[in-house]
Amino acid sequence: MRSDPSRPGWGLRAATWGAVLFLHIPLALIILYAFSAEDKSYVFPPPALTTQWFAVAWEREDVWAAIGLSLRVAALATAVAMVLGTLAAAGLARTRFFGRDAVSLLLILPIALPGVITGIALRSAYSTLEIPFSYWTIVIGHATFCVVVVYNNAVARLRRTSPSLIEASMDLGADTFQTIRHVILPQLGSALLAGGLLAFALSFDEVIVTTFTAGQQTTLPIWMLQELIRPRQRPVTNVVAVVVIALTFLPILAAYYLTRADEPGR
Repeated sequence: MRSDPSRPGWGLRAATWGAVLFLHIPLALIILYAFSAEDKSYVFPPPALTTQWFAVAWEREDVWAAIGLSLRVAALATAVAMVLGTLAAAGLARTRFFGRDAVSLLLILPIALPGVITGIALRSAYSTLEIPFSYWTIVIGHATFCVVVVYNNAVARLRRTSPSLIEASMDLGADTFQTIRHVILPQLGSALLAGGLLAFALSFDEVIVTTFTAGQQTTLPIWMLQELIRPRQRPVTNVVAVVVIALTFLPILAAYYLTRADEPGR
């Protein structure tokens, strides 16, 4: 009996499951230690399980301040990225001009470079321009790589959109703004939403660029890094990590299904 050529072999399946376990077992351990009754060290298996650390984390004002700052930064950085990324995609998707490829490369570069390089470059720019570190310097730093996510989604969708739709809209008497509102934006809707969700998730848990641009501000990833270096209550850090996993997992999952639904044959 001949095997189905469309089905992967057992070796490929084993490698796939091995990679999945390698990536997700640490996450499972974080969730487990969030319920650990031991507050000084990591012991496996935990000697006892408790939910008390969730109540402790709920009452920590420093946790809420860090979460609030991260949410505000992520929301504004995503909004900036949505506007700039969409405009950049509209300008580069179909037009051809000298230096077009160079501009496209420069747009993608911030997310391709190591975060430490981007952080050092931003810090040097702030120092040169004598810009004091604040909430806004974090937003600018996050927007540099959030723009890339939105741009990639938008430009891919625009290149797949038939030019005849725009031509038909113009032939029927629609002006530029009507065409954008009734033809282009509906085509871009799910791509922009997916890009925005991914940008928000990336900004919310960004730590490397934030380290160079935050000054005295403490976002949630910075708070977690400080707690790992000088821990007060280890399980509280794990509880907050569980919250971060949930807050970043949901938008990434939503973005995955939005982009998957637009694939041919779905």
